[in-house]
Amino acid sequence: MTSIAYAMSQGGGGAQGGSGSFASFIPLILMFVIFYFLLIRPQQKKAKEHQRMIGELRKGDRIITNGGLYGRITGLDEHTLTVEIADKVRVKVARANTAALASTSTAPLPKKEKSKKEA
Repeated sequence: MTSIAYAMSQGGGGAQGGSGSFASFIPLILMFVIFYFLLIRPQQKKAKEHQRMIGELRKGDRIITNGGLYGRITGLDEHTLTVEIADKVRVKVARANTAALASTSTAPLPKKEKSKKEA
């Protein structure tokens, strides 16, 4: 019985068997490193920036919610924001559902005046 088990084992030296098993893990390790730098790390960086932005929200800031609503913050709570989306229309939104700060310049662009040559 022991002769069958011995015959089934790998021949050659003990050192070669150990290095062969490590060499088979090298592609797996390389794939993990690539996934880390291309997927995991940028996602963690974006999540940190979002948490920082949520922590720095102040009354009067203009925001965009995940649902696409634009509004101005009129009240703050630990977990919620009161957002004015139109005159006298206020909604409560969870802080985590804030997508981004809206651009500060909301004034419409000035129209070009027609010159006398064009008229």
